[in-house]
Amino acid sequence: MKSLSEIETTVKRASKAAGYSWGVSEETGKSIRLLELFSLPGIKHLNEYFNEKNKRKFENLNLINENNSSSNNPCCPITLGVSFLDQINILENLKKIEFKNVAYPIIFISFISRSSEIIGKKIYLKIDEKKILLNLNVNISSNFIDQEFPKIANTIEVNLLENEDNFTDDEWNNLYKLSEETFVEESDSLKEGAAGAGLTDND
Repeated sequence: MKSLSEIETTVKRASKAAGYSWGVSEETGKSIRLLELFSLPGIKHLNEYFNEKNKRKFENLNLINENNSSSNNPCCPITLGVSFLDQINILENLKKIEFKNVAYPIIFISFISRSSEIIGKKIYLKIDEKKILLNLNVNISSNFIDQEFPKIANTIEVNLLENEDNFTDDEWNNLYKLSEETFVEESDSLKEGAAGAGLTDND
C-alpha cells in the first residue's frame, strides 16, 4: 500500500510534468492525498483527467464570482480548485456560488474541503443531484459515496454554511445544570492554599 506522503510527492511531480507550475502541482498533491485519505478515487480520476487533457482543451477559470460557466469546454478542476482556495476569504461573503460545466468534479471537491478548514465553516455541495457535506477538512459526507463519480458536472452549487449549534438552548441548559453538580465549592482551606501560592521565596 502506498503511503500518503508517497502519493502526495508523486502527484506533485506528475502534475508538474502535465504542465502545471510547481506551486499548483504542490496544491494538487495535497488535494489528491486528501481524497485518498478519505478513500475516494483521487488517483484514478487524476489519471483519467491527465490522459484526457492531452486530447482536448479545458478552460482555466481564475476569477470566481457568484455564477461561473464555461460554455465551450469544461473547466479544469485543478485551476478552478486552486483559484477557489486562493480566493476563499473573499468568496466566503457570497454564501452561495454556482459553477457550470466542470470536469472531474471530485478533484475540485478536495480543494473545497481544504477551503472549509481555512474559513472554519462547513460547506454544502450539490453536484447535479448529488449532495456532499464538507466538514472543516475532517471528513467528506455524501449520499453517493459508493457510486461512480461523474467525469463532467453540469452544475456545482457551493453553499457556505454559518456555524450553528446542533442543539437547542433548552437542551444545553439542561445538560449544563446537570454538570453543575460536579462543581466544588470553595472552602477555607482552598482559599488559604490559593492565597498562599507564591509566598515562599525559593531564590
